[in-house]
Amino acid sequence: MKTLISLLIRFVPRKYLQAVSGIGLRVVGVFYKGHSVECPICQHSYRKFLPYGRINPRPNALCPSCLSLERHRLIWLYLKEQTNFFTQKLRVLHIAPEPGFIKRFEKIHGDGYITADIESPLAKVKMDIHQIPFGENEFDVVLCNHVLEHVKDDIQAMREIRRVLKPGGWSILQVPFFSPVPDVTFEDSSVTNPREREKIFGQDDHVRLFGKDYASRIERSGLRAEENRFAAMQPDKFGLQKEEVLYIGKKVQ
Repeated sequence: MKTLISLLIRFVPRKYLQAVSGIGLRVVGVFYKGHSVECPICQHSYRKFLPYGRINPRPNALCPSCLSLERHRLIWLYLKEQTNFFTQKLRVLHIAPEPGFIKRFEKIHGDGYITADIESPLAKVKMDIHQIPFGENEFDVVLCNHVLEHVKDDIQAMREIRRVLKPGGWSILQVPFFSPVPDVTFEDSSVTNPREREKIFGQDDHVRLFGKDYASRIERSGLRAEENRFAAMQPDKFGLQKEEVLYIGKKVQ
C-alpha cells in the first residue's frame, strides 16, 4: 500500500488524483475498519489511517473516507475549537481547496465560501494567487494550505492575501517543512529539472524549501504572523503530527 500510494502521488497530476481517488480509497477503507483512530472531519473510525507520502510514506496519515491528512485534521480542529468559523457565516476564500472540506464549508458559509485555484477542477474560480481577482477588504478568512511552496513569489502571494482580507481578518498559511529545516528559506529559480527539484526542495513541483524564517516572510507581506502550537495539545486518536505549527497571518489594519 505504501509503494502504491507513493507512486500515485509522485507521478499522477493532482487534478486527476482529486477527481478519481476518493472512490478507490473508500473501498480500501473497508479493510481498515476499527476504533483506534478517528477523523474529526468525517467522523469515521479506523484501526489506523493509510500511509501517505511521495518518497518515505508517513504511517497513519490519510483518512480513506474524506482523504484528510494530518494537516487537514489539525486545521479542522483549530477552526472548530479556537475560531468562529463554525458558528458564524463568514466570507471565506479557500485557495487550492481540499475535497474533504468543500461541501462541509459550503454548508456553513453558503455563497460566502469561494474556492479558487489555478488548475483544480474542484474550484469555482480559476485564479493566479499573485493577482487575486477580488477587491480589497472582501474576506474574513483566507485558507491557503500547502500552496506557497509551489508559487513563483510567496511574499507577493501573501501580500495579495492581505489585500483581500478585511481589517481584523486572518489566514491559515501552512507550508511543508523538511528535516533538517534550514535557518533561511532556500529558493533557486534555475532549478527546473523535476528530479533535481525533488532532491533539493522535497517535491518535484516545489520551488522553495522553507526555513525557520517562515514567520518573518509572512511579516514581510504586511501580515502579522502567529505561530500556534495547538497540535501539541490534541489527543493521539486524531493522528496529528504533534510538532506541527499552525501559521496564522492576521491583517491588523
